[in-house]
This record gives sequence, C-alpha cells and structure tokens, in this order.
Amino acid sequence: MRWLTLALVALIASLQYPLWLGKGSWLRVWDVSRQIDAQKDVNTTLKARNDGMDAEVNDLKQGYAAIEERARSELGMIKQDEVFYQVMEGGIAPATPTPPAPIAAAKTPPVVPKKP
Repeated sequence: MRWLTLALVALIASLQYPLWLGKGSWLRVWDVSRQIDAQKDVNTTLKARNDGMDAEVNDLKQGYAAIEERARSELGMIKQDEVFYQVMEGGIAPATPTPPAPIAAAKTPPVVPKKP
C-alpha cells in the first residue's frame, strides 16, 4: 500500500510540473501578460504621436496657413511690408547702445621690416 501511495504522489507531481514550471506554466503566462501590458502602454504613446504627425501632414497638404505658421515660428520669416516687433523679457533695453570697451594696446614695440 505504501508503494501505491508513493507512485500516486509521483504521478500527481509529474502532472503538476508542466502547470507550474513547463513551457505554458502559470509563471510564463503571468510574465507574458505583464509584457503585453507594457507593450500596450508603449503602443498607446506611439499612436498618439503618430496621430499628431498625421494631423500636421494633413494641415500642410491642405492649406497655406500651416505652412505660413511653420515658416514664421521655425524659420523666423515675415511677410513683405510687415513690421516685426521683438519683445525682450527681463526689462527695458537702453535707448542708446553703449559702445564696446576699447581694447588695451599691447606694450610690444612695433615691428620694423628688415632691409635686404
């Protein structure tokens, strides 16, 4: 009877091995499920980026407003007969520019060319 019990325990253990440690085990399923969730998050982020780029491409194809906006913001272009005002942050600029400080003269003697 004792051998029969040991044989049944061994049979049950051998049947449980693939469930816990085999190729399709619970641990592997849990790990793959975690990887799928992480990939879904990455895909959501990339989809939002792609949708934004798609909308920008459609704007550039359909009209000149998007092209003009891009030229103004990225290239600093202005239209002909248009006045451009630049607002400086951090205070008022002086009314007259201050001249640069003079460069101190070097105290080396002048170079005199030698006669041949």
